[in-house]
Amino acid sequence: MNEIKSGLEIHQQLDTSKLFCECPSILRNDEPNLVVKRKLHAVKGESGEIDIAAKHEAEKDKEFLYYGYDTTCLVELDEEPPHLINQEALKIALHIALLLNCEILPVSQIMRKTVIDGSNTSGFQRTVLIARNGFVETSYGKVRIKTLFLEEDACRPGTANSNEDNPNQKIWKLDRLGIPLVEIATEPDIKSAEQCKEVALHIGDVLRSCKVKRGIGTIRQDVNVSIPGHPRVEIKGFQEMKMFIPVIENEIKRQEETLKSKQELKGEVRNAHEDGTTSFLRPMPGSARMYPETDLPLLYISRDIINEAKKTLPKLREEIREELKHKGLSEEMIRLLVSENKVEEFLSLFKIIDDANLIAKTMVLIPRDIASHENISNIDNILTLDIIESILHAIVSEKIKKEDIKNIMEAVAKGKSFEEAIKIEKVDLGEVEEEIAKIVKEKPGLSIGGYMGLIMQKFKGKINGKDATDILNKLIKK
Repeated sequence: MNEIKSGLEIHQQLDTSKLFCECPSILRNDEPNLVVKRKLHAVKGESGEIDIAAKHEAEKDKEFLYYGYDTTCLVELDEEPPHLINQEALKIALHIALLLNCEILPVSQIMRKTVIDGSNTSGFQRTVLIARNGFVETSYGKVRIKTLFLEEDACRPGTANSNEDNPNQKIWKLDRLGIPLVEIATEPDIKSAEQCKEVALHIGDVLRSCKVKRGIGTIRQDVNVSIPGHPRVEIKGFQEMKMFIPVIENEIKRQEETLKSKQELKGEVRNAHEDGTTSFLRPMPGSARMYPETDLPLLYISRDIINEAKKTLPKLREEIREELKHKGLSEEMIRLLVSENKVEEFLSLFKIIDDANLIAKTMVLIPRDIASHENISNIDNILTLDIIESILHAIVSEKIKKEDIKNIMEAVAKGKSFEEAIKIEKVDLGEVEEEIAKIVKEKPGLSIGGYMGLIMQKFKGKINGKDATDILNKLIKK
């Protein structure tokens, strides 16, 4: 297989309000409050030329319908100038830049990037260069980070994205427009599909360590690929990591075949498909689509702002995993805490009691078990951090035993207050032993688990599992 030259572009939504207004960054699935109809036209960029990709879109002569909601404002409709840049989003972008070893720019010009496929009401996307010249280390060598931009996300395609009566009409929703994004671009230092995947995973780990949105559609990854003698091709549409290697390998084969057939060679943007193939999307855009944003001042990032970002710099997830492992947690328990985004809560609870496995069990495993058994969908809203803290404090003060935790949490889940739940009705263990002996006599030959189910059903939380197991083992051994 030919040697390749490849680079990554990753776009990640940040978990804040919108970038140039105060509207919330939430997606809507209800009916819109308003509908606006527009046509967009290509304009000359800073170089005095019209960008080839913008010209390609303009020739389609599309008409766009924009769906607005009570969570969108005149900024999204391009009827009001943008507000000053979101400071929380800027701080998160600085965190990401620092974790990627980037040089932060003290002064930057906010730019307009021409986009006339309808995904921006204004016909452009606002973007600002925050940092550059970073790097990540991989098992195949260092990959340089070229740039990190902070920019606004585009509109979201409507569910019915075309009108049967007017096939030249396209629907867009304004709910996503303006959500802050970081765009991270590497230099073309990646030499294989495997290295490309490793870089994507590493950058993804950095992003998830910061305050970013989670879930499908919140991160988008593009790959630039070329072999010797072939222009760069940009591939869009990567959602799953497993597709990196097959898509890149298929693109290399396609470029090899193009060279052999002596077809006209063009740089182009292609769309990735689930089967690992790609298809033509549009011509490759150029520098002609960029020009300065005249409605906003220069962005100054002072040394004080950078120092504050350094003080609040989050730990990488790999560092967190090592810290949790050092506290005695298993890999599976660490995975659960990280996946449920409960690491900070765990660390705060560790200050109450020095028992990592007990805390993790109380935070994750017991609530999951109760939710499943009692068919409760919002268990985290019932067994809150306050309830868990109260339980752990009660253990430390010896008001309850560790074995009582599940019974208390079950009682709270069923509607009791914490105070009511910890007043567990105690029973005489001698009487309990007599009752368990009757169960064993009436149901001979059951497994330990079978007996435990009958015992816990009989006493309905009035005895903890450890005491019941001890009595049962003693009786069976007789």
